[in-house]
Amino acid sequence: MARRAGIEVGGQTIGPGERRTVALDTAQLYTHTPVGMPVHVIHGRRDGPVLSLSAAIHGDEINGIEIIRQVLALPQLKRLRGTLLAVPIVNAFGVLAQTRYLPDRRDLNRSFPGSAGGSLAARLAHLFVEEILDRATHVIDLHTGAAHRTNLPQVRANLEEARNVDLAEAFAAPVILHSRLRDGSLRAAAEERGLPALVYEGGEALRFDDASIKLGVRGVIATMRALGMLPRAGRKREAPPPVQVETTRWVRADCSGILRTTTRLGRRVKQGQRLGLISDPFGDGQTPVTADLDGIVIGRTNLPLVHEGDALFHIARVHHLREAAAALEAFTNSLS
Repeated sequence: MARRAGIEVGGQTIGPGERRTVALDTAQLYTHTPVGMPVHVIHGRRDGPVLSLSAAIHGDEINGIEIIRQVLALPQLKRLRGTLLAVPIVNAFGVLAQTRYLPDRRDLNRSFPGSAGGSLAARLAHLFVEEILDRATHVIDLHTGAAHRTNLPQVRANLEEARNVDLAEAFAAPVILHSRLRDGSLRAAAEERGLPALVYEGGEALRFDDASIKLGVRGVIATMRALGMLPRAGRKREAPPPVQVETTRWVRADCSGILRTTTRLGRRVKQGQRLGLISDPFGDGQTPVTADLDGIVIGRTNLPLVHEGDALFHIARVHHLREAAAALEAFTNSLS
């Protein structure tokens, strides 16, 4: 039986059964300090899929960094089939500045597939595509909610493609959301190459959320098992089925003021139900914030200071609302 070939990343060859961290060279800081894109490569002894696992494309979304750290510590990886390309910090510039963007205010996740001679964002995207995406067979990209906004743990994928449905169901997040492709996103670049791809979202920017991290680690492991990269688990408690979302809508502020929230993530709400109250700093008058459809709250703002038009609550419309709420409650209980 022929020995499996090595894999080359960043000009280094990682042989079967080896693991190594490779620093892909990126642009320096203007202080002449070098900045790299670290890739941890685990190349299994036996053939199998090549999974790209990435985080911090948005530099303030750090839950994924911890998810990847915990995945890389798994003893099961000694028995890995295929290859894991783990990139915990894609956008080091954003992480250093604790911001979503690059120094030129460009969004890296709107810059794929990039170009070798373009903007800093285009060059980083091009580097990721050349070194990681073009070697991958499957893609998981880890995100959180934006600044001052928390997302219920959820998977987003183009569910019109069966390969993405399989990947999303294997990850088994509490919520699966059909999400159209955004031009310039990593997910769009992956789909252009025919790669199954999903985004996992959970928690808030610049905050560790233990539940979202735990579900993210669990989801990555489950996906790798479904792909045959890790051994199947023994008998275990069966997880509740994910809630599949049809459509979503943001409830926005009708006026400016101080928001007091009266609902929580994962809660089932009915059209017209009060979600919070907006008042002025003196307490003279209160404006209720109400749901404009029946559904599940899958995202919300954490900032009580709101302007008219601000997005406050993200509500998902689902089939069988009562059963969906029960499934989300079961997910919550499964974390304890």
